[in-house]
Amino acid sequence: MMYAIPTTLVAAIVLLAAPVEAGAGGGDLPGCVDAAVEAIQTHYESVTDLRAAFVQTTRSVALGGAGRTGANTSRGTVVFAKPGKMRWSYEEPEPSLVVSDGKTLWLYDPVHSEVQRTSVTDGYLSGAAIQFLIGEGHMRRDFRVTEISCGEGAALLELVPRTDATYEKLRVLADLASGEVRRTTIFDLVGNVTEVTFSDVRTNQHPAEAVFRFEPPDEVEVIDLDAP
Repeated sequence: MMYAIPTTLVAAIVLLAAPVEAGAGGGDLPGCVDAAVEAIQTHYESVTDLRAAFVQTTRSVALGGAGRTGANTSRGTVVFAKPGKMRWSYEEPEPSLVVSDGKTLWLYDPVHSEVQRTSVTDGYLSGAAIQFLIGEGHMRRDFRVTEISCGEGAALLELVPRTDATYEKLRVLADLASGEVRRTTIFDLVGNVTEVTFSDVRTNQHPAEAVFRFEPPDEVEVIDLDAP
């Protein structure tokens, strides 16, 4: 079983893998929301890489049903580096690994001795999300940003992509003083909701390039998702 799928990755990396750019289209935002966007911009423009612990909770729509199934929770650590590099190490409830050097994405399931491989392209992560992955995204240009709540030190923003994407919308909880993103939530096109909460965040640690490389073990099956 793979705990990370492409749409769940978008929510976690869309603001962490690349800086946001204030004033890039979309007009001015009111008051507290504008302050939140500026705070996020200032913080992540200074970040070249990030390491954190995370808790991911996914609520999936039941197949053939109208409601959602019970929530699945997983935990681990993640490392990001611009542009588009990441390493998700899932530790609970079962180990798995998601690694990308910005060009190739690997999803490794050691329990079932399986690896999935795909190219990181516009066709794989459509819409604005891929632009953030490769470090070219602009928050106001690519999203309609609205306030859910703002004040008392934190802002909860909703981001709806302006162009077609593999998800319906994002929600981002950020610290107003530091601009640090504490939590991301993604709503996909069929109603699944994935929330990722970050803790013990450390920035600009300069991880080695080897962190973002993956070599499949000899005994595992490699599934090429790009194959026709």
